[in-house]
Amino acid sequence: MSNAFYGKFERRDGGEGLKGQSTHYCPGCGHGLIHKYLAESITELGLQDRTVAISPVGCAVMLYQYFDTGNTQAAHGRAPAIGIGHKVANPDSIVVSYQGDGDLASIGIAELMQAMQTGLPMTFVFVNNAIYGMTGGQMAPTTLSGQPTATTPAGRKRILGEPLRVAETVGQLDGPVYVERVALFDPKQRVRAKKAIRKALKVQADNKGLGFVEVLSECALHWKVTPVEAQRWVKEKMLPVFPLGVKKDIDVEPWFNPGEPSYDPIEISKSIGASSKGKEKFSGAFPSHIDERDVAVKFAGSGGDGAQTVANLTTFTAINEGFDSTNIPCYGPESRGGTSYADVHIATEEVLSPAVADPHVLVVFNQESLHKFGPTVQKGGTIIYDNVAIEDIPELDESITLLGVPYTTIANDLGKKMVKNMVALGALQAATNLFPKKSFVATINEAVKAKPDLLRLNLEAFNAGVDACKEAMGNGG
Repeated sequence: MSNAFYGKFERRDGGEGLKGQSTHYCPGCGHGLIHKYLAESITELGLQDRTVAISPVGCAVMLYQYFDTGNTQAAHGRAPAIGIGHKVANPDSIVVSYQGDGDLASIGIAELMQAMQTGLPMTFVFVNNAIYGMTGGQMAPTTLSGQPTATTPAGRKRILGEPLRVAETVGQLDGPVYVERVALFDPKQRVRAKKAIRKALKVQADNKGLGFVEVLSECALHWKVTPVEAQRWVKEKMLPVFPLGVKKDIDVEPWFNPGEPSYDPIEISKSIGASSKGKEKFSGAFPSHIDERDVAVKFAGSGGDGAQTVANLTTFTAINEGFDSTNIPCYGPESRGGTSYADVHIATEEVLSPAVADPHVLVVFNQESLHKFGPTVQKGGTIIYDNVAIEDIPELDESITLLGVPYTTIANDLGKKMVKNMVALGALQAATNLFPKKSFVATINEAVKAKPDLLRLNLEAFNAGVDACKEAMGNGG
């Protein structure tokens, strides 16, 4: 029988011998035992090849170094959301969300509630040591009343709220079928902990539903006690607040059998009521004159300049032309006046990272954004800017093409300042030939077809931007 644990742990320090068999956890920490019980249960139930373990942000952040299973690293608190994605994309998978109290009960509480209410067959292992461990011993949602922490050196006061009893909370919800709280402080409790984790996996494997196991775990380091004292602390201090036992256990018939999901684009289009007929394409080829595989464009300006809109239109145009494209917006604190930018990638096959650290093209609306992002443009790249709003040009690599186009003046002449973003989009087309004019016009038509007057104005602004940019290029920028 294979083992869900790796035979050797690949530590960052490249440890050999005993170090190659040890975890990174502190002496007396409960994570090691919990890992052991989880790995043994996965192995005994024959689930290793189907299991996806989701690592949290917390002390167990390097879970993937120990489990010879599928592994996914989640952002802080987002493991339940990642787990739902895995389960619906691959219904036969065994999803294990392994989280600490700060991760699950604080920043991830909304995601937890959503996952609990769906009741999808998943397994949650919740490690409750009443403190934030990895980040320095701050107060957690489960910190006991009066317990000293790095952020409550005089102890948790009533004004800071009472400890959150997670097992009792989720046990009251309709979604889970099995909820239990266990501990590790003596051999008897460890046997129960192993049985609980195994059962939570079994109800998932049988397609009966969601199992949730809360484990009271020692943290000798941040409690500032010895490992032996930590075990006694759990028994004497934690148990009165977090009583052990089964909180919910209902026997249901297997119900989860959604079938294999379809990834066929035509079938998916039909299921959501969209047309399966493809959009007319005009480009004929990927814009490899900019980059052979992945073109990166950044749009930046003040809130209200319309950078987000033109980023969306560019992304939709790329998708309509048959390429993979992503758009990641970043808004300032204000809807008007705050800084705003959007990162767009266009790839031949698949965008591997949506962020744009070094764009091939920068379309910019204001002074601040040019100074911030201009120096990040790749050598040989292009910057298109509003030369009405921007006068001070930062020092740039001499290989960069700099084109000033009067977005604001053109838009004002057309009678509506807001369409300066359409002017910028036209300038982008003329400056880069990212896609043919017809490609962008088709997207604009689709976006504004319900408002003929607005459509006419947007197309006028787009064409004016094309002409103004060509003039700027003819004049040397």
